[in-house]
Amino acid sequence: MAAVVDMDDLPKNAANYTALTPLWFIERAATVHPSRTSLVHGSKRYTWLQTYQRSRRFASALSKLSIGLGTTVAVIAPNVPAIYEAQFGVPMAGAVINCINFRLNAMVVSFVLGHSSAAAVIVDQEFFSLAEEALKIMEESSKAKYKPPSLIVIGDETCDHNQLEYALGRGAIEYEKLLETGDPEFAWKPPQDEWQSIALGYTSGTTANPKGVVVSHRAAYLMSLSGALMWGMNEGAVYLWTLPMFHSNGWSYTWSLAALFGTSICLRQVAARAVYSAIAEHGVTHFCAAPVVLNTIINAPPEETILPLPHVVNVNTGGASPPPSVMLAMSQKGFRVTHCYGLTEINGPATYCAWKPEWNSLPFETQTRMNARQGVRCIGLEGLDVVDPKTSKPVPADGKTIGEIVMRGNMVMKGYLKNEKANAEAFESGWFHTGDLGVKHPDNYIEIKDRSKDIIISGGENISTVEVENMLYFHPAVLEASVVARPDERWGESPCAFVALKPGAHKSNEQDLAEDITKFCRAKMPAYWVPKSVVFGPLPKTATGKIQKHVLRDKAKEMGAVKISKL
Repeated sequence: MAAVVDMDDLPKNAANYTALTPLWFIERAATVHPSRTSLVHGSKRYTWLQTYQRSRRFASALSKLSIGLGTTVAVIAPNVPAIYEAQFGVPMAGAVINCINFRLNAMVVSFVLGHSSAAAVIVDQEFFSLAEEALKIMEESSKAKYKPPSLIVIGDETCDHNQLEYALGRGAIEYEKLLETGDPEFAWKPPQDEWQSIALGYTSGTTANPKGVVVSHRAAYLMSLSGALMWGMNEGAVYLWTLPMFHSNGWSYTWSLAALFGTSICLRQVAARAVYSAIAEHGVTHFCAAPVVLNTIINAPPEETILPLPHVVNVNTGGASPPPSVMLAMSQKGFRVTHCYGLTEINGPATYCAWKPEWNSLPFETQTRMNARQGVRCIGLEGLDVVDPKTSKPVPADGKTIGEIVMRGNMVMKGYLKNEKANAEAFESGWFHTGDLGVKHPDNYIEIKDRSKDIIISGGENISTVEVENMLYFHPAVLEASVVARPDERWGESPCAFVALKPGAHKSNEQDLAEDITKFCRAKMPAYWVPKSVVFGPLPKTATGKIQKHVLRDKAKEMGAVKISKL
């Protein structure tokens, strides 16, 4: 192949080229708006200058602990200032930040800490016992090889002080004391190569050990700008942290907010009352939330709401396919909902449902159905398609033919840490394979129909559990619904609906209610889609709020096969 010849021979130099990294955003924020509020947490308020200085102190202190290039720093904390500061402080030291879901059990946390070779663990006082138990498991399994990581505990005035005292008594360093050892003018350096790792995040791992997703400085830079642009975030946005920062670094909005000189309103625990109060008190303009959180907001009792909203609030939803009924209810309350779709492997939204002006003239219900699709690729993603899993060829854009959703581009992860087999599978044929099944509509908007493992094959016909679930949400008594396959003597398998009811829903006769739900479905979907079993009760969820379908599948199997009707 002949060498590519450019129109000139001008080289890169220090004046015209630098590695892309979101770390520059906070330096710029502190320079342009040093006195603007960066973070609010209870009675605490910080400016951008203070947050920048605290992040530099953090980086400096880590460096004094010999933590830098090639090392990982784990953070186990809810949405408090320290976890936000870590988004900048850890990579300023040259290290990789690994935010761990504090809802995981100690065994999984232990695996993550060991697999990532964490050199330090920064843990909120409320979750110190979790970290302590995880480290004990590591020590017992490692025996003589065990080298304990540095342990730093985050104190919080809103929590029980005894928890902090216990942690300090066990030898942990207090976070604020650690910062005091650092230099607020620490001369941090950007990465020499933008391919250098900035973050590590682990997949949920329901049936096996989670996989470690490695994110580059380049990908984080592009994602943080792409996510803000596609959402229409403005300078000075007031963002409410309902989405955990441990979840893909807050979908990279941790860095976006520095780029836009925005204000973070920290929310330690997510509840409908807290969301409405923050909107009224702090003028929140944006927040992200999974559909399960939106469901909580729209079904909150009147005493926990502050309506009408004082202004339009922009909501980004993802993490699971939002039922159109939930999208409709949010819109009716004054929230402007943008639907996005991403994965841990993308570190934020990969697609979003771009609103088209011509949809404004459509009926409200039709608008909602259009907006519930996963949409088109974000600005920073160069490739998105739906392909036949067997041939890898694009499926027709007919809204019917199901294929696997694949992606490629600069926002895609570097790969899975220490997992060559998973990388070979994920990047086969030059695409990142999501494992999600979907269709491509005539307007080129994609729509997820199921995970490959969740599709139901009944009598040879494919049934999308997502579509059945979406219809169940329209039943007036249904709060949450999840549909899985149950063995069926006649059809091989058939849909089984697990349903959580709304507060106040009449459930004295579950048999009658199940029949009513079945009748409701029969009027709105093909007969073979209709759930042949309806089970009531709370739905099991993962640590990130997703419904655990593998648990429900096991329950459906335990119920035994649906018998052939004698009628």
